[in-house]
Amino acid sequence: MEAAAAPAVRGLRAGCQRLCYGAGSERKWSLQSKQTSFRFYSTGMTLDNINKPAIDRIIRVDHAGEYGANRIYAGQMAVLGRTTVGPVIQQMWDQEKDHLKKFNELIVTFRVRPTILLPFWNVAGFALGAGTALLGKEGAMACTVAVEDSISEHYNNQIRTLMEEDPEKYKELLQIIKKFRDDELEHHDVGLDHGAELGEELNKIQDRDLQRHQQHLEPYPAQGLSGIPRCAVRTKGVLPWARG
Repeated sequence: MEAAAAPAVRGLRAGCQRLCYGAGSERKWSLQSKQTSFRFYSTGMTLDNINKPAIDRIIRVDHAGEYGANRIYAGQMAVLGRTTVGPVIQQMWDQEKDHLKKFNELIVTFRVRPTILLPFWNVAGFALGAGTALLGKEGAMACTVAVEDSISEHYNNQIRTLMEEDPEKYKELLQIIKKFRDDELEHHDVGLDHGAELGEELNKIQDRDLQRHQQHLEPYPAQGLSGIPRCAVRTKGVLPWARG
């Protein structure tokens, strides 16, 4: 499959913002699912003294983003699970499952209404993961690079927001977001180290999908970015994850 897709794929490394090591260099990665356990309210954070609209928005969008990421990896594993890259995808997926588990808990803890688009992203995320995986290992890893780049940037925006408001009050929430941000950056680099490439054919497919969905769904504001991007870092177009 990879050999058949080779003529259709282009190098993504030159266009990736996080390409910071030279050609031929390789890194050995050993990803393990890490259980995240944080207690809340030990810093005095309660439902009565937080910026509830801002926290609702953060948790709703992050929950939707992690849900979509899980579905993307599920789609990739359905196609590439028995290939040599299967264990790498599985290990990244295990970490994303941990992320989603934590945000499932936060949805309840902070009494946040989940996005109404979860059923849609259930299908769309899986389709994107499986579709890019059909292009071979390079297509799947290119999608991973693009998704993780957008999500990590989104987490950084949230960290800045909480730091500006009250870093002590939101200390534990900041710990969670920072850890998950670091995990996403690791996945991003894993994708690069496993030869993330992308063909123009995939760009065209993503362009059509983006145009179709933009006709029906208004773009999510920049501060709420946590969507499925086009699988090309150079364009960073996104679909809205968590509207409603």
